[in-house]
Formats: sequence, structure tokens, C-alpha cells
Amino acid sequence: MAKFKKDGGRATPAINTSALPDIVFMLLFFFMVATKMRDRDMKVKTAIPQATEVEKLVKKSRLNYIFVGPPKDGALGTTPRIQLDDAFASVDDIQQYITLQNSKKDEKEIPFMTTSLKADKVVKMGIVTDIKQELRKVNALKLSYSALKVSDE
Repeated sequence: MAKFKKDGGRATPAINTSALPDIVFMLLFFFMVATKMRDRDMKVKTAIPQATEVEKLVKKSRLNYIFVGPPKDGALGTTPRIQLDDAFASVDDIQQYITLQNSKKDEKEIPFMTTSLKADKVVKMGIVTDIKQELRKVNALKLSYSALKVSDE
């Protein structure tokens, strides 16, 4: 007669990790697509006014942004200030800013460049007029005012 040998309990097999890289790359791809990177640090408050006739701009790569509003830091006062990229600026800096931004673009795109003015509700028209005068000096004649559409309720 044959003798049967019993080894006690069998060891559990190792966990299959072959699908782990696929899952990691799916999560990485999801977060890359779903996350919006902030391109500038806002130093001014911009409570955008409402308007009835609003158009959405198609090519945002052809925009130069100018922000105008009271500083977020209360220690800097409540007088509206101009923000170009990540720093405060004066009206005199606008010409240099637009020229610098246009130099980064292809020469064919420069006539299609639009300046988007994001101004707070409390900003007086005087500072907006000064900005427009500086834009005219650089031949940046396409100007867009940012506004929220009034809801029809």
C-alpha cells in the first residue's frame, strides 16, 4: 500500500500585480486631463460685471489679459490697480507688456491678437480709458471686455 504524505497547509499564491501599471497610468491620465493648472497668481479682485450681449471668444491663445481691480491684500489699499501677468503695473507699463507678448507670438498671429480687459465692477471708467489710450499707442486695437451673461429667470 502506498503511503500518502500530508504537508500541512499549502501556501497562498502571490497576488497578481500585472494590471497595476495599467491602473496607475489610467489614474495619471485622468488627473492630467481633469486638472486645470493655474497660469497666474491673482493679486487683484475682479468681480466681473454682468451684460446682456455676450460672445464667447474662440481662440484663447490669441489673448493678452489685463486685470484691473482693488488689491486682494487690504494693506495695499482699496484704490484699483492694474495687474499684468503676476505683478502690479502702471499704465505706462502696458505698452512694454503688449510688445513683449507680441514678440513671443508668430508674426502672422499678431494682427489677430486681442486684449482682454477683466475689470472689477467698482473700477472707474478713467483708468479704463487710460488703458485704452496706451493700447492705441501700440496698435493693439482689438479689445474685449470680460463680462458674465445675465441669466434669463
